[in-house]
Amino acid sequence: MKRFVTISILVLIAVAFIGSLYYLYAKNQEDPTVYETEQPSRQTIMKKTVATGNIVPKEEVLIKPNISGIIDEIYIEAGERVNAGDLIAKIRVIPNVSSLQSAKDAVQSAKINLDDQRKNFERQNALFEKGVISANEYEAADVAFKQAQQNYRSAQQNYEIVRTGTTSGLGTAANTMIRSTVSGMVLDVPVKVGNQVIESNNFNEGTTIAILADVNKMIFEGKVDESEVGKIKENLPLEVTVGAIENKTFDAILDYIAPKGIEENGAIQFDIEGTLDKADTTFIRAGLSANASIILARADDVLAIKEALVQFDPKTQQPFVEVATGDQQFERRDIELGVSDGIYVEVKNGISEGDNIKVWNQLKPAEFNAQ
Repeated sequence: MKRFVTISILVLIAVAFIGSLYYLYAKNQEDPTVYETEQPSRQTIMKKTVATGNIVPKEEVLIKPNISGIIDEIYIEAGERVNAGDLIAKIRVIPNVSSLQSAKDAVQSAKINLDDQRKNFERQNALFEKGVISANEYEAADVAFKQAQQNYRSAQQNYEIVRTGTTSGLGTAANTMIRSTVSGMVLDVPVKVGNQVIESNNFNEGTTIAILADVNKMIFEGKVDESEVGKIKENLPLEVTVGAIENKTFDAILDYIAPKGIEENGAIQFDIEGTLDKADTTFIRAGLSANASIILARADDVLAIKEALVQFDPKTQQPFVEVATGDQQFERRDIELGVSDGIYVEVKNGISEGDNIKVWNQLKPAEFNAQ
């Protein structure tokens, strides 16, 4: 039994010894580690932050009626261009019963007064022709009669305005004819023939009949997160891309940053606005979603390397790279960095254009050759 145990132990020792020898042999047969290198290149680097939003007109004008009633006719459609003064719609007045009755009573009162002044004038005229009264008394009766005539006409016109919204002599000033106050494109006509509309006054903003805007003056309206708002300022350039317009970038200038943020979905957002370049004549429909890249910094045609090549000293946190001096031989070079876009970073000094910079990733020769 002891002999069997002894032989087993010797066999295990022999297997372990042979295994160790094989491991060392295989280790020595591994290919040596090599490092790939890359050279710096000339790049235009832009540091950006992105805001999402919409393209909207700089100014929108809401056309509202000055009288309540029913839309009788609409003369425009969305997408049409109109000039200031062009007819937009016609309103049929549904008079207020109380106002209508008051106006009607005023007409009757004015008629009674007119009949009375006419009789008085006829009597005074007959007496004046006989020489019984003076010219002053005759002229006073004549003035009172003419004033009664004017009051009667005014009462009749007021009654017509209350009943129909217009009267003879008003021309284009009639309240029932709604006209454009500005020149521009019709963005929307939110009412239809037969809809009831409410007049605009001190107590009610009124019903919007049409929305007009100058589509040649468009702006980008968007939001930026509170973590980004401290990095931006007015007059920074924007590059606006519209999802519905492919392969086209619009230039704009950031001209407004909201002084107060608004909480949305647990995050504080700040409104921003940027005016699009007027020289670009591409037609952009109002309300299209867009993204604006806010250019925080820019470096044109500078020496740059990939950020993945940069290393940092563990003690000083100063950036450096390793530059090839021979076959798989490298030396450390401290560098000064500039603008970064997250992929490439500007190198102000420390390396030259023809240097071969060490890539961190270690590759075996077979893998290296395959690339």
